[in-house]
Parts: sequence; structure tokens; C-alpha cells
Amino acid sequence: MLCVQDCSIYNASRSLIQNINFTVSAGEVLTLMGPSGAGKSTFLSWMIGSLPAEFSVKGELWLNQQRRDTLPTERRKIGILFQDSLLFAHLNVGQNLAMALPAELKGREQRRHCVEEALANAQLANFSRRDPATLSGGERARISVLRALLAKPEALLLDEPFSRLDQTLREQFRQFVWQQVEQLAIPVVLVTHDPQDIPTNGRVITI
Repeated sequence: MLCVQDCSIYNASRSLIQNINFTVSAGEVLTLMGPSGAGKSTFLSWMIGSLPAEFSVKGELWLNQQRRDTLPTERRKIGILFQDSLLFAHLNVGQNLAMALPAELKGREQRRHCVEEALANAQLANFSRRDPATLSGGERARISVLRALLAKPEALLLDEPFSRLDQTLREQFRQFVWQQVEQLAIPVVLVTHDPQDIPTNGRVITI
């Protein structure tokens, strides 16, 4: 379970976000909505530990009964997916995915098998040696999700990941993401401007 307790974020003397409280259960998607500039992406930056120094924060972030906001980013076990795929252009698809694998997964063959299995499960078999520049928008989006999930996060943040896709791809990609989340049974926080992105019966908080 993911739990945010009394979170307030300030930029100098200005209050950007005030007293946010929520919990997200395993497998649940909580949606944050609000106008541009309301602080939604800033809030996600706090959650993953990348908030710029000019901001100050009060509040706590808990995940699976452990406080995480006091830990460095790499120890929080929280993944994030952005609008852009952010794949490394100098690496092929398999190398991009392998970079996300946990360090405790040892052995070149075992790591290669893990990447190949993930691609096959996403209907992207034989994509391992592909150049990211040759991928379609939908393929790049799916690879980005796989990379985020191969890191074995205990929670996932989605910062408008559907917004750059056309309507048909957007719906397909939504379903792909929700299927992956359901399989992993991890809590998810989604930031979006589009009500169609909200899962059926999903909870919404307006910032």
C-alpha cells in the first residue's frame, strides 16, 4: 500500500500544494487531476525523490509499511513513466531494457532471458536488437512501460504517459498498461488532463 500523509509543497513562501492525504492499495490506480501549474508533476517529483532544491516539503510518504521520502531515489523502489519514452538512442531495445534490471539479477544469460520474456509477453518478440529510432510511437511506449516494470518497482507513477499518442494508440496503450499493473498488483498514481484516461471506477483527486 502507498500512503501520502499531510503533504504540502512550497516554492519560497508560496504554497503550491496543501495537505494532500491518500492511500492507494495494491493493484489500484489513483488519478490526480488539475489545471496546468497546479503542482501535479512537482508532487510526483517529490514522491520519487527528484524535487528541485528551491522547493520545500512537509509530509511523509509510506510504501508497504516503510517510510520512503527520507530515502534516496534509488532506494525508494518507485518507478515513473513520463510523456516521452526517453529511450537511450545509442542502445538497442534489449540494452535499454537490460539497464533497468535489478543488480541482484546476476548472469548475462539470465538477464537476457528476462528481457526476451518481457518482450514476448508484450507481443514484441524479436525486438531485442531493434534500434529505438525504427520503432513506432506505440512500440516505443510499450518498451518504456516494460523498462519501468523490469526494475521491479513496488509502486508506479504515471505522468501523462498517454498524451503523445493518437486516439487509437492511446486506447490500446491504456489497456496494455492496466493489464501490466493488474499482473504486478502494485499501487499506481496517474497524473492526467484527460478524463478518458481514468480507469473504470477509479478514484480521482483534484489538485
